[in-house]
Amino acid sequence: MNTLLLLAYLKNPPVIIVPVLRYSGMAIFPFVLLKSRDMVHDHTLMLHERIHLVQQLEMLILPFYILYGLHYLFNLILYRSHHRAYRAVIFEREAYSNEHRPDYLKHRRPWAFLRYAFTNNQV
Repeated sequence: MNTLLLLAYLKNPPVIIVPVLRYSGMAIFPFVLLKSRDMVHDHTLMLHERIHLVQQLEMLILPFYILYGLHYLFNLILYRSHHRAYRAVIFEREAYSNEHRPDYLKHRRPWAFLRYAFTNNQV
């Protein structure tokens, strides 16, 4: 898939509405799961989830979930708090840091989440 096609796909990924979802949204490649249909119009949430889709693609999908889970468990032991552990995961740090920048994915460098592995953990 060429870069332009990928960017077009990521601008409008397939959305599945899951009313019982515990969170507002979740990216499970190639889908974005949302708690309600209205959330499709939440540009910040959608960009956050699209950033995760790019991360998943970069890591060939399965390794993303493994690393995410391991990083979360390590943080949970370290912080003893779900919220702090979740916010400290490098993938979440990249997504939260850039979810308000509409053009972020156009200019994002490959493997950009690695930058958050070597910076102070502000949780």
